[in-house]
Order: sequence, then C-alpha cells, then structure tokens
Amino acid sequence: MDTAHRTLLSHGPMPYLPSPARRLAAFPGGSRLALHLIVNVETWVYEKPMPRAALPPPASGGTVPDVPNFAWYQYGQRVGIWRLFDTLAKHRARATLSINSSVCTEYPAIVERATAEGWELMPHGVVQRTMSNVEDERAVIAQAIDELQAATGTRPRGWLGPALVETPRTLQLLADAGLDYCCDWGPADDVPFDLQVAGGRRMIAIPYPIETNDIVVCAVEKHSAEELYARCVAAFDQLAAESASSPKILPIALHPYLTGTAHRIAVLDRILTYVLGHADVCVMTAGELTDWYLAQTTQ
Repeated sequence: MDTAHRTLLSHGPMPYLPSPARRLAAFPGGSRLALHLIVNVETWVYEKPMPRAALPPPASGGTVPDVPNFAWYQYGQRVGIWRLFDTLAKHRARATLSINSSVCTEYPAIVERATAEGWELMPHGVVQRTMSNVEDERAVIAQAIDELQAATGTRPRGWLGPALVETPRTLQLLADAGLDYCCDWGPADDVPFDLQVAGGRRMIAIPYPIETNDIVVCAVEKHSAEELYARCVAAFDQLAAESASSPKILPIALHPYLTGTAHRIAVLDRILTYVLGHADVCVMTAGELTDWYLAQTTQ
C-alpha cells in the first residue's frame, strides 16, 4: 500500500519524504536561499486573561483586566510595529503579516502601512484565541478571510492559527475555505511540503519557525536578543551550505512587543544585514513560496 496516501501513526497529515530525496529548482532570479519573515500582530481582549505575560500574577492570583501585561503587548501596537516597518524597509525586505483580522478595525493604520509596504497579509484568527477554544471554527475562518479581503481588496491565501493550535477538523476547513497554504505545520521542514486534505485540493505547509522565533527565544526561554541573532546566523550558515544541493528557506518569526522594543530592534537590523549581505539570497512571502513550490511539484 502506498504510504503517501494513508495516515500512519506518527505522520499525521504529513506524507514522509526525507530531505535528501528532494531536489527543488532555484528561487526566482536564481537564488538558493529564501528569507521568510513573519511578523505577528494580534488583538488581545482587554477584558480576558492575556495570551502571554511578561510579569507573573501577584501572590493573590491573576487579575482581569491584567493591566501591566496588556500594556506590555500594547507597546507593540503603538511603537514596536513601526520600528519593524522601518527596519524592514531599510533592507527592502517584505514580510508576511500574520494578523488577527480584528486588527483591521482595531488598528487600521497597521494594515494600511503593511499594504503600502507590499507585505502579504495572512489570517491568524479573528482575535488571539486558539481554534480549540472557539465555538465555530468554520465561521472564524470565514470571518478572518472576509475581514482581510474587505480591508485590503485582496483575498488572503493562507493561514497561521493562533499559537499554531488546530483541532482535527481545522486543516480540512482551511482547504474547504479555498486557502492554499498553512504555516501551522511549518516547523516540520526547511521547504514547503504537501499536507493531506480531501476534496481534490492541495494544501501546502510553509516553513514557520519555533527556534528562530522571538517568542521562544525572548519570552519563553528568557534569553537576550543576542541569542536570536546567534540562532538566525547559525541557521543561515548551515542552510546556505546545504542549499548548494537544493534550495532552502530561513523563516524568522517576530512580534512587535518583543523585537520591536528599543533594546532589541538593533539586533534585527544586524540579522538582516548579515543574511542579506550574502549573494544568492532573496526575500519571499508565504504566498510567493507557495507559488514557487506548486509550479514545480505534483501531488
């Protein structure tokens, strides 16, 4: 039986193909390595517990509203995102904007700037609430798509779930909604790959990082931003060497309330200077990576 078309115990919806077996064509312009920058902008609901915290709750327990942690996140909307815009523009680097669709009405200036910079907008739910905690996944997916399309005039093509959380139904619902790619499964590989969905559609997993992600480095593991620089540079060097045999992708995930702070933004500038200072490197969005992969593969 062809194992590519049945679910195996440890594979989930990912048909297994070892890295040495893949030989992909170069990126547009002949580049061998693509930098994929994902900037996450979210709506945290003031009247609910915060999705993440810089300060632990006081001895009396968590409180709602959680003023210090809400204010910490709000720094990203008010200040940090604008530093990210300016730093990426300095390097002529476009990003994929992973965005709760309510940002379109809560913080329209962010959507306007991202659109003006040529960034791709990717639905990230409606507010920062995992898909396992919403009442109607299908309705949330449809609302997120519709709100981004109404705000930008362009129908989005992919998805990143809040906290990368899915239910057993999520992937199929994304395919049924007509989306082409999903970043939730992106930590599994250095290049895109097919995910198994029904209905004759293709759903492509686009690389999304856990290790080269400022949430993990700065908020979870509590390292300084220098650790993010070290990881990104080390990852780049290894991927660049491997790209001689087949192209690779370096994904870097950023959050405005972390990398957009005054003490971290210069590190992002150094990362971009290092990576983009090499030949045979291009910057691509998730949709562009999807098109590159689809153009040379068949399922």
